[in-house]
Amino acid sequence: MKSCLIVDDSKVIRKVARHILETMEFNVSEAADGKEALDHCSEMAPDVILLDWNMPTMSGMDFLRAYRSSMPADPAKVIFCTTENGFAHIQAAIDAGADEYVMKPFDRETLEAKLQIVGCI
Repeated sequence: MKSCLIVDDSKVIRKVARHILETMEFNVSEAADGKEALDHCSEMAPDVILLDWNMPTMSGMDFLRAYRSSMPADPAKVIFCTTENGFAHIQAAIDAGADEYVMKPFDRETLEAKLQIVGCI
């Protein structure tokens, strides 16, 4: 079973994403910020990370840079999931190592398409 770590400070977004991913038979974990996500990844590597941009303690970009600099043996695919939709934000995320980018709000079809693009389903 594939695993996904949802990293978002919004409990509602985590709940919606969890529901969608569990219906696609993912084993789902959650983190409320980038620091929690790094701690989780050091203990158990997910197959894919659904990552918010703006969070307290450690932003999505700070998490992504730290995660990519540590380069685990089998790194997770990272999908930014955010309201930041400017081209500069998208380019910065890709440059930092994101594999894909999805806008909030999202639905099952959109998330499923992104997961297919990165090869997780």
